Amino acid sequence: MSKFGEYVKSSYDELVHKVSWPTFKELQGSAIVVAVAAVVIALLVFVMDVVFGVQGWGWKGLLGYFYQFFA
Repeated sequence: MSKFGEYVKSSYDELVHKVSWPTFKELQGSAIVVAVAAVVIALLVFVMDVVFGVQGWGWKGLLGYFYQFFA
């Protein structure tokens, strides 16, 4: 048998007999964790945009208006 054929056969054997696949309940839990983390990171980036300003939109950000008092 060729090396490629042996590779495919051993890979199939490992995936079918040696890998422990997560249950549907575990996958749901992981998906919820990922979704919550994505929302938290998106909110963090949004807050950073509001605080530091979005260039080109005319919004200086909260810090821009704060620094304006000292300029």
